[in-house]
Amino acid sequence: MDREIIRPYRRLKKYALIGLAAVIVIALGVWAFFRAATTVYRSDDKGLIISEVIEGDFNDYIRLTGKVETATSVQVSALETGIVERILVEEGSFVQAGDVILTLFNPNLQQQILDSESQLAERQNMLRDTEIALEKERLQLKQDILAGRIEANRMRRLYNQQKTLYDEKLTSREEYLKAREDYELAEEKLKLLSERIYQDSLYRSVQVGMMRESLDNMQRNFALVRQRADNLNVRASHSGQLGSLRAELGQNIPSGQQVGQINLVGDYKMAVNIDEFYIDRVEKGLEGSLQRNNVPYGVTVNKVYPEVSEGRFRADLIFKGDVPENIRVGQSYAVKLQLGDPVHAVMLPRGSFFQTTGGKWIFVVDPDGRSATRREIKIGRQNPEYYEIIDGLAPGERVISSGYATFGNADKIMLNVDK
Repeated sequence: MDREIIRPYRRLKKYALIGLAAVIVIALGVWAFFRAATTVYRSDDKGLIISEVIEGDFNDYIRLTGKVETATSVQVSALETGIVERILVEEGSFVQAGDVILTLFNPNLQQQILDSESQLAERQNMLRDTEIALEKERLQLKQDILAGRIEANRMRRLYNQQKTLYDEKLTSREEYLKAREDYELAEEKLKLLSERIYQDSLYRSVQVGMMRESLDNMQRNFALVRQRADNLNVRASHSGQLGSLRAELGQNIPSGQQVGQINLVGDYKMAVNIDEFYIDRVEKGLEGSLQRNNVPYGVTVNKVYPEVSEGRFRADLIFKGDVPENIRVGQSYAVKLQLGDPVHAVMLPRGSFFQTTGGKWIFVVDPDGRSATRREIKIGRQNPEYYEIIDGLAPGERVISSGYATFGNADKIMLNVDK
């Protein structure tokens, strides 16, 4: 029996067909794998916002809402403890320096005033009694010294008489010596009396001086107590607008507690709260502007507060030049704060896509407009209108800038599916 002989080229052709089939199967498998790995979302274009990437001058600024405040505020505090008895001025009213804002009642202080008055009157009476007694003593000493001088003169005359008689041997030595001793004793008494008057005058002046000093101290203390009573009337220390008043009738106000605030008129500032994203870029000296009745007014950052609360920090702006007319504390204005000079850059209009991607990626519309593919990008600075594109996009490209909440984890968006 004869056997068919297979030629070598036919065998090679058979192997080639088998290899080609294997390559096709593998290619189809790879395509199916990547097709399954790519998540596709089909959109009808409704609600989508497609923006074009442009190139131009990027203006580095932020928009803020500023609230008018006075540049200088004066605290109103109670100088004495008391219970609020009357409130004479309402919040928002204009006051003059010295005006009574509210009155307090303190029964203990009233009792101290009565006690001080009583002590002062008693000390005054004591001083008057002492002065009268010292004056009587002074007059008595004057009488005593007059009597002593008369006695000394009389003893001197008697001594001179006895001396003359003794020299003429008309009296005894004993009578002479007695007259001399009486005269010398009268002279010594007069000297002692004069010394006593001198010492008493010194003592009297010191005693009266001390009592007068004590009385003066009591009078000053009494004046201070009376001043404390007047301090129960809480007064405005400066002229201005009463911005706040934290006191109610019957409320017990301790000494030193702030009960209100006076805003000095004519000197204003703008208080703004800024997102902490800009905390390293906002500093003293940055300039901005606001508009009132289509008239621009310049402002400058005067103070940046270091505290961050709920993701925001505060800064104070002062007016540079003219101040808007009829400005009022509490008014709000839109402020445009310039963070830097304009620079040439690739820009993308702001959109809500940023809330989902954080600016790390975006859907770029393909040239045919039928789909959009996810692409990694890098965003730099941003202002209220544009993002600065550092990498990932080119001028002229179009992107989906609206929100991505409905796209899920899609890597590709099919557009115009109804066409």
